[in-house]
Amino acid sequence: MASQVTTKASTPSPFLALHEIVAKARQRLSHDNWDYIVGGTETETTVNRNRAAIDSLAFEPRVLRDVSNIRLGTTFLGQSLRLPLLLAPVGSLELFAPESAVAAARAAAQFGIAHMLSSVSEVGFEAVAREVPEALRLFQLYVHGDPAWVDDMAQRTVAAGFSAFCLTVDSAYYSRRERDIAKRNIRRSVVPGRENQPKLTWRDVDRLKSKLPIPLILKGIATPQDAVIALDHGVDMIYVSNHGGRQLDHGRGTLDVLPGIARAVNGRAKLIIDGGFNRGTDIVKAIAAGADMVGLGRMQCYGLAADGSAGVVRMLELLEAEMHACLGMLGVSALDELNPEYLHAIAPVGPSHVLSAFPLLALDEKSFY
Repeated sequence: MASQVTTKASTPSPFLALHEIVAKARQRLSHDNWDYIVGGTETETTVNRNRAAIDSLAFEPRVLRDVSNIRLGTTFLGQSLRLPLLLAPVGSLELFAPESAVAAARAAAQFGIAHMLSSVSEVGFEAVAREVPEALRLFQLYVHGDPAWVDDMAQRTVAAGFSAFCLTVDSAYYSRRERDIAKRNIRRSVVPGRENQPKLTWRDVDRLKSKLPIPLILKGIATPQDAVIALDHGVDMIYVSNHGGRQLDHGRGTLDVLPGIARAVNGRAKLIIDGGFNRGTDIVKAIAAGADMVGLGRMQCYGLAADGSAGVVRMLELLEAEMHACLGMLGVSALDELNPEYLHAIAPVGPSHVLSAFPLLALDEKSFY
């Protein structure tokens, strides 16, 4: 008999499928807060291309292989994780759950994955470290200060016990998010120190790397060329991201650019990716295409909005069940057996958009858009 991962919640949960979590999140969020998480910049082309890149890959399964023991775990930053996932850095988590980043970190620790905290979260990194010391914690920084300020943030992050430091490099300017602009719901119109972000260069990466005793991650790499430059500057991990389609409009989907970056990096650094990954099959595709870890941004927010920490844990349980079934039917027993030979480029079966992974959403379309 094949091994199974049950979809029964570790604690009682009303959610039996991922789209039910998304639907509950929509019911609980205001239109403004819903638009904040599902929206992107200007035409939202990059948001849709993230999903299109995932939807444009089909599986090529192998059969008659012993898949009675499926292993989904991985090792990351010296720790064993239940799944190759991290909760991606999302600002303003307080919009989705009263405990904000503490709730997310607690869910990550409870389930057994990594958590990356955004520097623009209302709950600071020292508070998260104090409240959830057991979590595998990473910190992501927007540069809203001079070099001395950045160095101080890095030192404090290390002192707080974070396992890695991530510098966001795709946000030289704050994008025009027209869902908000059209409703005059202007967020973060004035952020002290934001003028420092456009000044960020590879020299700052060198300075930071020379001072950090923990791994340095660059988030926002979207080309093989920049991935190679990052390696030349001693960066430990490459985070392939386009900010969930919330920065540069008309960019490529992250899963579209990942194979080229994976070839250029050639195993010299860990690869993290985010951008539209909503289902267990999505995560399996990313690993097969060369990623080591997959970040969850919007899914994290849906879980928090639906039921706080418990909603995130339940979301992860359902992703785990989907991944388990997917690997077994691919004829694969462990994630490290995956490679691009299990993927085939193909036309999507329908339009790709931020919610196209959930065709069974029952609420009318207007309530989601």
